[in-house]
Amino acid sequence: MDAINAIVLSPQYHELLSLVKGFRNGAVYGTKIRFPHALVMTLLFRTGSVQDKLAAILKATKAHARGLAFFVTIYKTLMLLQRRISAEGKNSDLHTFVAGFVGGWVVFGEKTSVNQQIVLYLFSRIAMGIINTAMKAADFEAPPKSFALFAAVCWGIVMVLFRKDKSVLQDSLKNSMTYLYEDSNHWTSLKTLLWHNR
Repeated sequence: MDAINAIVLSPQYHELLSLVKGFRNGAVYGTKIRFPHALVMTLLFRTGSVQDKLAAILKATKAHARGLAFFVTIYKTLMLLQRRISAEGKNSDLHTFVAGFVGGWVVFGEKTSVNQQIVLYLFSRIAMGIINTAMKAADFEAPPKSFALFAAVCWGIVMVLFRKDKSVLQDSLKNSMTYLYEDSNHWTSLKTLLWHNR
């Protein structure tokens, strides 16, 4: 065991082992994030046998964990390669973008429900990051109640989109909104009014 620990802790293998650890962390994080989400969404919205529901939960969890594991590995590998061929021997913002771009294309480029949720989540965080970067650069403080205005505009727009043509919304959002705003208009008994949706 000491010989294995010597290899694991050797600076000679650090770069290679960071790829292994990155893959591992991507798989673990993807599982931690997706499993509870898939479990709740499946129990709330999916019909079918327990076996079908379990298969759907495991499929979504595997897709998320696999995606993050492979993205981290591709990203870190490309960063390492670019650093090695760089005249300065270090990474630049362009290297970071190229590694992220290639990883995003390869891993998340197929439009699946899991990939779409991940990319939409990422897009919202990017938008907030760009706004915060601009405000920081301009030394601008957000006015009071600006978040309330932002929230109100978002909710106003999504409600209009849902009422006009819900097919333009992402499936999980559309399903959630249907459950909240349309299914609540229908019941056949006290049981379906208060206990079961249908």
